[in-house]
Amino acid sequence: MGAPACVVALRVARRRRAGLVARGRRRELRPGKKGGSATGPSPVDRGRSGSKYHLLTDGSGLPLAWTVTGANRNEGTQLLLLLDAIPPVRGRPGRPKRRPQRLIADRGYDHELYRRQLRALGIEPLIARRQTAHGSGLGSVRWVIERTFAWLHQFHRLHVRYERTARTHEALLNLACCLICFRRLENSLC
Repeated sequence: MGAPACVVALRVARRRRAGLVARGRRRELRPGKKGGSATGPSPVDRGRSGSKYHLLTDGSGLPLAWTVTGANRNEGTQLLLLLDAIPPVRGRPGRPKRRPQRLIADRGYDHELYRRQLRALGIEPLIARRQTAHGSGLGSVRWVIERTFAWLHQFHRLHVRYERTARTHEALLNLACCLICFRRLENSLC
């Protein structure tokens, strides 16, 4: 009975020391892997890895749903996930509204598959076409989402990613979106 207990105790002790590095007379944590999860090669600078925010707002720029992925992920893969993450809008009698009537998006979401999926959900897609001249007219309404991204980048921990885990970074994004909503609510009440 004593020998198996010693073997287990030695395994646990080895596992505890695995993350530690000897530094003088004490042990310190070994530095973690750089980059972390939910990162990928940046489309702008391939030498660096980064994250991308996918954000869905209402017409006034209030964040409704958001997520974090690696910088090399296609935007269209997150479109339906963001639509499903919209909370129900309460207030009027009857069934709460969950989906928008129209979805305005940039060229990153331009694919016929996504257009068909949106139409099947009863949403009118207003998505800029790829490989067409700029000036589609969506810029007059796209500034709302760009302003919300600017609000997010005022939180310096989101502007440059320092966190190694995706959970921590996404928690900071959640907190930033909640603060944006709180500030908008506070300004509308005053």
